[in-house]
Amino acid sequence: MTKTAAIIGGGVIGGGWLARFVLNGWNVNVFDPDPEAGRKIDAVLANARRALPMLYDVALPTEGTITFCDTLAGAVRDADWVQESVPERLDIKHKVYAELAEHVRDDAIIGSSTSGFKPSELQQGMAIASQIMVTHPFNPVYLLPLIELVPSPANDASTIKRAQDILTSLGLYPLHVRKEIDAHIADRFLEAVWREGLWLIKDGIATTEEIDNAIRYGFGLRWAQMGLFETYRIAGGEAGMKHFIAQFGPCLSWPWTKLMDVPELTDELVDMIGTQSDAQAGDLSIRDLERLRDDNLVAMMRALKGQNAAAGALLNTHEATLAPKSEANVKPLQTIARTIPVDWTDYNGHMNESRYGQIYSDAADAVMKLVGADADYIADGLSYFTVDINIKFLAENHAGDAVTVNSRVLIGEGKKLKLAHDMLAADGTVVSTAEQFLIHVSLETRASCAPRADVLAKVEALAAAHAGDA
Repeated sequence: MTKTAAIIGGGVIGGGWLARFVLNGWNVNVFDPDPEAGRKIDAVLANARRALPMLYDVALPTEGTITFCDTLAGAVRDADWVQESVPERLDIKHKVYAELAEHVRDDAIIGSSTSGFKPSELQQGMAIASQIMVTHPFNPVYLLPLIELVPSPANDASTIKRAQDILTSLGLYPLHVRKEIDAHIADRFLEAVWREGLWLIKDGIATTEEIDNAIRYGFGLRWAQMGLFETYRIAGGEAGMKHFIAQFGPCLSWPWTKLMDVPELTDELVDMIGTQSDAQAGDLSIRDLERLRDDNLVAMMRALKGQNAAAGALLNTHEATLAPKSEANVKPLQTIARTIPVDWTDYNGHMNESRYGQIYSDAADAVMKLVGADADYIADGLSYFTVDINIKFLAENHAGDAVTVNSRVLIGEGKKLKLAHDMLAADGTVVSTAEQFLIHVSLETRASCAPRADVLAKVEALAAAHAGDA
């Protein structure tokens, strides 16, 4: 049976919640008096439809329906879940809850997107207090999984468990905040960083860009895959978290920050942090954690590399200085020299067959650059397209293995370019071969056409040089 969510407030956050529900097969009713709400939600939903499915290797459920309602009562009457995302004013939220109390189902969960108010503040004086709790998301809601689930003593265990199950079914991670506190957990960290950033700018220490670069090129990448405490556990070496605190704990009394109100590092607190860190690491040694960290960083930075953003842009710039320089008179042409990255391996522990295609595509690109069909050539509207490739898999490749690819031109005449590739392990063993057939095309018409004369001359020269090579 299809479930129904009601979205009260259709701004950036409300629109993100709507997208998360709809793309997971829920029907959604929307109430927002803003006449622009429909347009704004359509814009958020368009981005979500593009992005969220790309996270998965299977299709998402059939989309639910979206109904824009003229009244709050109409929106919530049949809702299993009500998500309130109205402005951060307690009087406005209380007004919404008072009206909800007259129309919402007794078994509906009412989540608030508030980033600062405690659930007891939201529930105050409300007949439906037991149904209201904080479910604070992070933008974009349709991609980031964290939801701070903050109940109060007014919410019973079964309601909390039901909320956790529903949020989990949407692909979200409900972090159960066991004690109420202003701004919950995550925003308190963000607020501390934000405040320190403001001081650094005011005091002329750093610009906004320099602060952002400090985060995205450094600890932001570590936090993204290990958080704060596990990162510091590794920094403590084989002795673990207690050693880290012993080394760096005294720094808390140094004037490194404007935020100097810190707890005393008593033996009790140090033991508590150490014990929790041990439990968090489980059976993983420091070396295991380092290996996991490194693999995660490689995968994330390579993803950024594909988007030419942040640390990935740095990698692309550096890589351009490292690319092998082949020459037409060298036989064979070494078109690839690289290490197999961890994100190229599959559940069998070896390189996925699709990545062989990637390597041979990169090898063909190297040949194209050699003959002058480079980025400028492509910008002028001409290129080579692969129309057929036959790959043989002779041995396994694993993450960390070094491989090279030698390439030869088998056919280079007119519009035709046929390449042969041999992939070699570090010891010279041939681990894979491929024959790749390309046709020269116009990028304007997307039809085949003759190469530019200088490019064709270089292709023909390579074909002649490689004639008879095995």
